Amino acid sequence: MNTFQMEVGGRPFVIEHGKLAKQSNGAVLVRYGETVVLVCAVASKEPREGVDFFPLTVDYEEKMYAVGKIPGGFIKREGRPGNSGILRARLIDRPIRPLFPKGFRNDVNVIATVLSVEQDNAPEIAAMIGASCALGVSDIPFNGPIAGVKVGRVDGQFVINPTVEQRAKSDLDLTIAGSYDAVMMVEAGANELPEEVILESILFGHEEIKRIVEFQRGIIAQVGKEKREVKLFEVPAEMEQAIRDFAEARLDAAVRNPDKLNRDENIAAINAETMEKFLAEYPDQAKEIAQLLHDIEKDIVRRMITHEKIRPDGRALDEVRPVSCEVGILPRTHGTGLFTRGQTQILTVTTLGSLADEQTIDDLTTEKTKRYIHQYNFPGYSVGEARPSRGPGRREIGHGALAERALVPVIPSAEEFPYMFRLVSEVLESNGSSSMGSVCGSTLSLMNAGVPIKRPVSGVAMGLVKDGEDYTILTDIQGMEDALGDMDFKVAGTSEGITAIQMDIKIAGITRDVLSSALEQAKRGRAFIMGKMMECISEPSKELSKYAPRVTEIHIDVDKIRNVIGPGGKMIKALTAETNTQIDVQDDGTVLVTAVNVQDSERAIAKIKELTRDVEVGVVYKGRVTRIMNFGAFVEVLPGKEGLCHISQLAKERVARVEDVVQVGDEIDVKVVEIDRQGRVNVSHKVLLS
Repeated sequence: MNTFQMEVGGRPFVIEHGKLAKQSNGAVLVRYGETVVLVCAVASKEPREGVDFFPLTVDYEEKMYAVGKIPGGFIKREGRPGNSGILRARLIDRPIRPLFPKGFRNDVNVIATVLSVEQDNAPEIAAMIGASCALGVSDIPFNGPIAGVKVGRVDGQFVINPTVEQRAKSDLDLTIAGSYDAVMMVEAGANELPEEVILESILFGHEEIKRIVEFQRGIIAQVGKEKREVKLFEVPAEMEQAIRDFAEARLDAAVRNPDKLNRDENIAAINAETMEKFLAEYPDQAKEIAQLLHDIEKDIVRRMITHEKIRPDGRALDEVRPVSCEVGILPRTHGTGLFTRGQTQILTVTTLGSLADEQTIDDLTTEKTKRYIHQYNFPGYSVGEARPSRGPGRREIGHGALAERALVPVIPSAEEFPYMFRLVSEVLESNGSSSMGSVCGSTLSLMNAGVPIKRPVSGVAMGLVKDGEDYTILTDIQGMEDALGDMDFKVAGTSEGITAIQMDIKIAGITRDVLSSALEQAKRGRAFIMGKMMECISEPSKELSKYAPRVTEIHIDVDKIRNVIGPGGKMIKALTAETNTQIDVQDDGTVLVTAVNVQDSERAIAKIKELTRDVEVGVVYKGRVTRIMNFGAFVEVLPGKEGLCHISQLAKERVARVEDVVQVGDEIDVKVVEIDRQGRVNVSHKVLLS
């Protein structure tokens, strides 16, 4: 076994090679403090037949034993990855995917297995670096290495891979990946930070990435295998020239149609005609013809943008498509926002619930519940495709998480607004940046629901087409520009600053100048979209929907909590059933009563107050006889509170036997006459008799 060590973020970072998983093409064990991740890379020996893409799969496997937990549920075994596992797999996939050779069609599987977690040392960072190193030491063609780090900002100072304590104080949560020369992927949430701070944080993180890349280069030089010779997918030169002569001019005209549906229809017709003609000459090369047609379309679009400064739909480079906004279009939901930008349309629905509805988290983090969740759905009809719905995939989960991250900084605290939120964005049409459309739709929906958000949030997606040292930045990219360009850079934020960023690069990375220009251009785009949103709704509604639950907060003494809960929860279960409410009792004595109508809420609150009020001297209570003794009867005057009615206080005349006056279960009026030093209550029925 070979062991290599450096320091990252002030903690030891160790990579071990040669001991574990030796039948994989490449494997390393990464130790970051007490976080341990095994990363293996495997590739098929031959290209996969019949595919026109690179079949890379990245899996991030969270083992619950890594944090000393037993999985929940009946089976008690890890199953399909949860949201956190999927999101972390995407973090690894995005920076490594562009670095495989063009035309590579062999199956490649990268598996990161999280074996141990120390919360101060992020396992996803260890996994990302481990993936690069495993590919680097393997015989799989890979133009790395890359590395990744997290960047926090505590008291105005940037911190590499912040600890749990530092993360709690940080106003930035940024994950960055890149090669030695350039940044390739950014994922960030921020508390309304200005563009220049975000830019400096990215560059700060990249300096640390350079050190880690150099560290990996030393490992690869010492223990790396020689890269295998692979068969790359290529189109014969004579076929390429013939097809270009036949189709390029016609595709050039079709690409310039500003309407997506008409453009796609015309391109499809040209492609079908070209395929039919050349299959007669090249009958076994349908994949090559299809690939070439895609390359021709890509060349046309990139040439238009970089040299002619013309976009397929005719817009200026920094122009946002027409925007329209509506709210409150669904009568029974708690809040709705319909956001349309060009041919992208998002309907976001807000549902309010009690804090008892918070989502339970079962993963390797310390987070136990979530009060605000955003979910994103992308049905086939949104892009004119006939395909069944199979539940959310990695794309849907990633886009939902991005929209959620963008809104978190403006969501009111539980003390300000004691509700749980579920937002669902339904993509009704998509032609570029439906995730940023979901951010805008969420803002509209939350304000329509009456949620007092700190400030509205808007978002825009930026694109890049790079030709040598020249580059062109595009505002509000559509689907074609995303698919055929070099960058997808999504920026969301308020009027005060950025709240979320997601950037993916398809080339070897971008520089400071490109990042700075893209951020500044995005700021103008966000401001334009925000203006359109404010024309629709400028502040949160003053009233909640009549169908939304009402949450009322009251406070009781901590020692009275047991009166409300009852033995085994018996009392609170009966109370919620009787009043048709949800009652959440917190450890500090805060009680949240959630009800759809005011009457149910008032009934529940009255009963809680009855259960928790103190017995007072001189007050008359209607009590119930609970026990009979020789010397008197015990009467329950309040739930859980008994008073003794001495035999001499049961009647005006002398009483020989208590049972001659009362029986267990009888209700009688009594007056509290004394509470002694030990808290014992004495009552009298006699003083109430005329």
